[in-house]
Amino acid sequence: EVQLVESGGGLVQAGGSLRLSCAVSGFIFDDDAIGWFRQAPGKEREGVACIRTRYGSRYYADSVNGRFTISNDNAKNTVYLQMNSLKPEDTAVYYCAATPDNPYPTLAQAMYNYWGQGTQVTVSS
Repeated sequence: EVQLVESGGGLVQAGGSLRLSCAVSGFIFDDDAIGWFRQAPGKEREGVACIRTRYGSRYYADSVNGRFTISNDNAKNTVYLQMNSLKPEDTAVYYCAATPDNPYPTLAQAMYNYWGQGTQVTVSS
């Protein structure tokens, strides 16, 4: 059974940093796509960043490019999202998702088969 568990969320002031972790079990990282998504209150879920675990290819949403960094540790089967220069508009529940059958990273949610339960990130002004 594939499981994704997010951690690292919390409350931070604007301009601060957080690092989210996504621990994946049920399959071993080989050539897979892992993505981070977020959903703010009253808004649709949107893609934030994604990575191809074999080659480290990364893609970011325009709204976070230059502030967020996605990375993976294949030895730990874990993907991280380092979030710097946080803004109040980054407040959301952050989810990680995996698509073991499709290695090409994408911010298209429909391409992901497995999802975590989410972790809350709140940025105060």
